[in-house]
Amino acid sequence: MLRSGKEKPAVGKSIFEMMEETCKGKDFYTEHFNPRDHLEKYYKVSLVDEGVGHFLTFFLKGAHRAFTLDGIKGDTLIDIGSGASIYQFLSACESFREIIATDYADQNQEEMQRWLRKEPGAFDWTPIVKYVCELEGDREKWPEKEEKLRRAIRRYLKCDVTQPNPLSPLVLPPADCLLSSLCFDVAFKDIPTYRSAFRNISSLLKPGGHLLLNSSLEAHYYMVGQHKFSVLYLEKEVIEEAVRQAGFVIKWIEETRIKCPPSEADAKGRCILLAQKCSP
Repeated sequence: MLRSGKEKPAVGKSIFEMMEETCKGKDFYTEHFNPRDHLEKYYKVSLVDEGVGHFLTFFLKGAHRAFTLDGIKGDTLIDIGSGASIYQFLSACESFREIIATDYADQNQEEMQRWLRKEPGAFDWTPIVKYVCELEGDREKWPEKEEKLRRAIRRYLKCDVTQPNPLSPLVLPPADCLLSSLCFDVAFKDIPTYRSAFRNISSLLKPGGHLLLNSSLEAHYYMVGQHKFSVLYLEKEVIEEAVRQAGFVIKWIEETRIKCPPSEADAKGRCILLAQKCSP
């Protein structure tokens, strides 16, 4: 359910009291997650900020490395757990003809569509688009990049990574690349289901295809509005092992450490990795 406007905290409750109301499970997420609140909190930020802004530029530089410097390219890229965000596609849209966005919650698709259709009041991604264009050598080409991305995002599909075919009942031709940013760490309650999800998404990828994964490190929660959403506590070594067990070879992995304000999240860091699916 998409809520209009920002929800106000209950009278008499501090942010720290509300943080004790831990929120878990897919049903809670679909009922209470407000994508516009999420965008305003985590992406309407200064890119020179040492907290959330640093986490964002860390990923953007990693995606630039994978899709521009390393030359990862192909026909189709599937993004697992897109939410309402488009930042993760800004480098990829130069390298893939078709981008397929996916998510579990319908309200995220509704919010992204506002930007795709250029609706009045859609979230303004301009500062982040300009930053990526600057990485690519021409900050002023941002209007062209936005239009190129709008053309590239062809579909937005329902996705459940706990299923053997996450896009069931659809069966798509295997993609050239999978991308997932901050989805796997919030979608699971335990390590065994986390590991199995990598095997599930591997079915969507061609042998020899690539996976670019962005994950929180050592986190328990993040805040959106007055709601506290659970995060699976992950150390870098656990992530690496899960990816390898699913049949991938890790080509590189980068890590950054920083402390978030407790009113936002408690992640101690982020990691981004590029992996390649082994041939049978």
